[in-house]
Amino acid sequence: MKVLVTGGAGYLGSITAKALEEAGHTPVILDSLLNGPLVFVRDRAFYEGDIADRELLRRIVAEHPDLDATIHMAARIVVPESVEKPYEYYRDNVSKSLELFDELVALGKPRIVFSSSASLYATKDDFEVTEEDALDPQSPYARTKRMMEQVLQDMAVATDLRAIILRYFNPMGSDPDLQSGIYAKEPSHVIGQLVMAARGLKDNFTITGVEHPTRDGTGIRDYIHVWDLARAHVRAIETFDEVLAAVDAPSTIINIGTGSGVTVRELVESFQRVFGSEVPLAEAPPRPGDAVGAFAKVDKSAELLGWRTELSLDDAIASALAWGEKRQEILGYE
Repeated sequence: MKVLVTGGAGYLGSITAKALEEAGHTPVILDSLLNGPLVFVRDRAFYEGDIADRELLRRIVAEHPDLDATIHMAARIVVPESVEKPYEYYRDNVSKSLELFDELVALGKPRIVFSSSASLYATKDDFEVTEEDALDPQSPYARTKRMMEQVLQDMAVATDLRAIILRYFNPMGSDPDLQSGIYAKEPSHVIGQLVMAARGLKDNFTITGVEHPTRDGTGIRDYIHVWDLARAHVRAIETFDEVLAAVDAPSTIINIGTGSGVTVRELVESFQRVFGSEVPLAEAPPRPGDAVGAFAKVDKSAELLGWRTELSLDDAIASALAWGEKRQEILGYE
């Protein structure tokens, strides 16, 4: 199959492109390079530009008339930045995606796999969430993801558009060959911050929020190896029509996680065990927009996609550490 990957120069996009290739498919990359580095594109078919550029989308489809589906990953993703810059987040994540979806339908390319987020879920007492559970997005970033879910659901009812919405939990690590990983010079994600502290690039790792209603007061997350996450997209593409036939609907939402919750303190303990020494720690209040967290009930992904995670938390930590050693070679900075 041939698949358009928006945001395919980014962390998740480039690793998903690699997973598609490993499964025998051909990714076509569309990325503005606002964030993702060009080096992550490698030798793939690549178009530099905006997802809302209809003329560019028409050219891509004209040059790749055999496109089977689109994986839409292009987005701004930093929660605290979304609190500071809500206009940019709603413009880029919502308004531009509307143009993309409308043009794809017009071009007869209506199959879309959409990158959504577990940050949408309302807090539950046991923290395990199903796709039907209540939502309470706490940041502009999370609200843009919820809006896009609603857009896709409404367009799927009214047009030929068809959508599989994947609600990600917390990806970490690199691809197996260490060709792509976290690229921000100072990553906002917890594992990137831990790696920097472990390698002496930061004075300490700061646990943000220590009075949450969890077993140890720190936020709870479902940390999934990014290679497992990429494989889930491959399955969504390969089983697209069968999935929607099984649910008898033009769109559906599927959690993509491990099915187990890990607190930040537990993550730090696991990280220190894999790393082999302690990491200096500090504590601070939650960042703006931070959620307590949740972990996935994963029955639906197993049933519909035939997919479950295969890699462990320790595997993901080891992969993130290995990428921390490798990324200067690829990106030119630690």
